[in-house]
Amino acid sequence: MRALRRAALAATVVVAVAATAKSPFADEPEASAWVDLPNSRVRLVASGARSAKGTWLAGVELEMADGWKIYWRTPGDAGVPTTFDWKGSTNAAAVKVLYPAPIRMSEAGAQVIGYKKAVLFPLHVTPKDAGRPVRLEIALEYGICSDICIPVTTKLELSLTPGRTARKGGAVEAAIERVPRMAVERRKTDPWWKRVARVEDRAGARLEIDVLFPGGTGGADVFVEAPDGIYVPFAKRLGEDAGIVRYAVELAPDLAKDLRGKTVTLTMVSDAGSSEGEWTFP
Repeated sequence: MRALRRAALAATVVVAVAATAKSPFADEPEASAWVDLPNSRVRLVASGARSAKGTWLAGVELEMADGWKIYWRTPGDAGVPTTFDWKGSTNAAAVKVLYPAPIRMSEAGAQVIGYKKAVLFPLHVTPKDAGRPVRLEIALEYGICSDICIPVTTKLELSLTPGRTARKGGAVEAAIERVPRMAVERRKTDPWWKRVARVEDRAGARLEIDVLFPGGTGGADVFVEAPDGIYVPFAKRLGEDAGIVRYAVELAPDLAKDLRGKTVTLTMVSDAGSSEGEWTFP
């Protein structure tokens, strides 16, 4: 995990700034109070709806002041991912965090992946006893960044009550629509790869990825994540033809060796939809 850049400035340079704009997400029937933090604020929200597998739906909603951002689960060239610790929760057998599609952003001498303005991380909550309330307690850590980065930690609590009336079209369900879909869930406008190949020639080794964007190439991008802490450079866009965009990831000799036999995650995003899948290096 990469250290936050210039985090030492946090205590002296930046003070807490509460977000004042109205949340872009619809209100949910139950929510914790907003907690104001440096250049951001955060709360837990609950939905009366259930997932297809019967888990309860909730979310961590985070707003950022103008010009500030937080990072995705893989931050890119700098920064740290947001972390969620649910150990203090009661009657929760499992809490799964979903990640809405992120965007690529440029910083001084680096590229990063994350979110601006606002994001809601949907939660699939599996209770130990479905007839009893779940008390969610989260220890949340994230880096909020602009020209400097600030490490932020806070705790939030919210009770999920069984038997509440489900409300369609709430904040959590809207956020789930922004989560990249797997192949079996893919929609007509979601991107998907047409070709993935490891190529080696005089220029060196690279991973080539041809992605079809049936809904249009606005906001088109692809992110490659490897296991075991292996860092994969950003994919470079080489060209576009009939809705298919070709990307290439340069593989330095050590990286090419480390990736042999490894399964990577490809996340393909666009303004019209997003998807996710796995591919194994030969």
